[in-house]
Amino acid sequence: MFKRISVLTALIMCASPAHGAPQLGSKPAKEWIKSMERPERLAKLKIDEVMARLELKPGDRVADIGAGSGVFSWPLAQAVAPGGTLYAVEVDQGFLDFIREGAQKRGADNVQPVLGEFADPKLPVRNLDLAFFHNVLHHIEGRQAYLETLSGYMKPNSRIVIIDLIDGHKEPEMKMGLDQVKEWMAAIGYRLTGEYSIFEDRFFTVFSRQAAP
Repeated sequence: MFKRISVLTALIMCASPAHGAPQLGSKPAKEWIKSMERPERLAKLKIDEVMARLELKPGDRVADIGAGSGVFSWPLAQAVAPGGTLYAVEVDQGFLDFIREGAQKRGADNVQPVLGEFADPKLPVRNLDLAFFHNVLHHIEGRQAYLETLSGYMKPNSRIVIIDLIDGHKEPEMKMGLDQVKEWMAAIGYRLTGEYSIFEDRFFTVFSRQAAP
């Protein structure tokens, strides 16, 4: 198992040397997009129900971390318009090209694609209202370190939303649990302020950081 993981890591690092530490479970953007855009998958995401619980408002600045094909980027961008910005963050330029094309077709001029790194989202602002992870955190190798770096881009009274697999991923290197997530979030000053049971196989959590009095 260690050898198999090492080989996977080496391959990913060779493919993306500029991004530093590898992304777990990586594969070409075209393969991911084809899988992400399947109608049967989209139907299971409960996008409207998720969006209703985020309580976004016009003018908010939001980062869709690991935006993929932009499935959540579009409703997020719509929710913060007018005046707000949706930063679609990905480490693969192939996703960003797809999102940019989609934004042009939809007339979504408040969507800004961002080429991040495996250890840093490389966002162009440091006053985000909300960061959104959907089925992404388990793909990040240095999860706690990534969250700590992300916190530097957030407003003092910001929120981080994490939706991920309840029982972890089948691959050992991608396994993680909600208790771990809570510990990582507490370490960067965020407390659990919302937990929604709308999925059978995923937890849906909202963490908030309060501004100093």
